[in-house]
Amino acid sequence: MSRFAARPNDRQRGGRRIAAPIAAAHALRRKPVARATSRGAVVGAVAVLLAGAPGSADAASSDPVVSGVTVNSGHDVIVGITQNVAFPVTVTGADDSGLSFVDVDLKGPHGGFYTTDAFCESATACTTVFTVNAHPAPGSDDPVDLANANAGTWSVDALVDANDGDSVFAPGVGSFGLKRAARLTVNASPEPVAKGAPVTVTGKLVRADWDTYRYAGYAGRAVKLQFRPKDSSSYTTVGTVNTNNTGNLRATVKAVKDGYWRWNFTGSTTTGPARATGDYVDVRP
Repeated sequence: MSRFAARPNDRQRGGRRIAAPIAAAHALRRKPVARATSRGAVVGAVAVLLAGAPGSADAASSDPVVSGVTVNSGHDVIVGITQNVAFPVTVTGADDSGLSFVDVDLKGPHGGFYTTDAFCESATACTTVFTVNAHPAPGSDDPVDLANANAGTWSVDALVDANDGDSVFAPGVGSFGLKRAARLTVNASPEPVAKGAPVTVTGKLVRADWDTYRYAGYAGRAVKLQFRPKDSSSYTTVGTVNTNNTGNLRATVKAVKDGYWRWNFTGSTTTGPARATGDYVDVRP
């Protein structure tokens, strides 16, 4: 199970806090990638020295390496206000003995922190699963996992163990976006409408507020107004409108043909994308 902490010395495990010494002990196991040293290589060197020979029967093993990480299959992690969101983190690498275990830390803005570990599913890949949320645990007085300030770009640290006992720590091996969920509505009127007459398209952009567990208007954001003709399968952007201070949208267009109107928000550094379901307008001669 993933564990969250708002501060490095005040972590939670499954919604419960874990002591700071655990985190400290966890850190002591780590060694930077650039300074990784194979214990097998050290033993081999000692054997050569004692035997006075130029070589050794015990071949030095290679150090494990971390080649990369994939978070949520390459997609942003989008979190609302009521549901847990689970996503995989796969660390890839190599060692002559094969990889055996991984410990992954996720670090975000304003002290956001999650950690979990898992056995590797193959000699070159290790997948952990994180569960995050922005709502309090039922019947619990513990602080919630996420706050609005935690939204943004998160980094990934990985500590990987090999089957021969070697390990390597790869700080900042990857990054991903952990974002607040957004929603959009649309209404196009009047319906039906005479050809050439004005059509007013309204809507509202809201996003998850991780501090209050509600959706609130997202102000000052550029949102695309798009139209799809009745006999087409694709939308075309006809204009861009900024939301007002409560997240509302409004635009007036000319009725030309039957079709669907919608708003499309592409997202921001802290908030995921949202698209409204198209609202059909019947245009009559």
